Amino acid sequence: MNKKRNDPSGEGNAALSLLAKEEYCYLTTTGRVTGKPHKIEIWFAVNDGVLYLMSGGMDKSDWVNNLLKDPAVTLRIAKQTFKATARIVKDRKEEAMARTMLADKYNEREPDGSLSDWAQTALVVGFDMK
Repeated sequence: MNKKRNDPSGEGNAALSLLAKEEYCYLTTTGRVTGKPHKIEIWFAVNDGVLYLMSGGMDKSDWVNNLLKDPAVTLRIAKQTFKATARIVKDRKEEAMARTMLADKYNEREPDGSLSDWAQTALVVGFDMK
């Protein structure tokens, strides 16, 4: 299901897990046209050494288009910076897990407990740490 990180010591995985409760992360992609760094602040969730983001703009978002051209990115949470490789999540179980984690973390549920429109429809992107 999840791609495992190339971190035999597990130290990066532990550091990432400790930061999972932070409110935001900062994603830096390489601009697909300019080649310059492009940084955004965004909601995130972490599971088993993989960081997940969701794009409400789907594949129209600049950051998604940037990582589709060059999946090598950096992610900063608090004062920790990680190198990662981005991928669109296609596995249905992994996608459902990420949607649920992000919806629960950011209170993106309807009064009946179902996921918000955003949590149901946004594009799920996984980041495998290097």
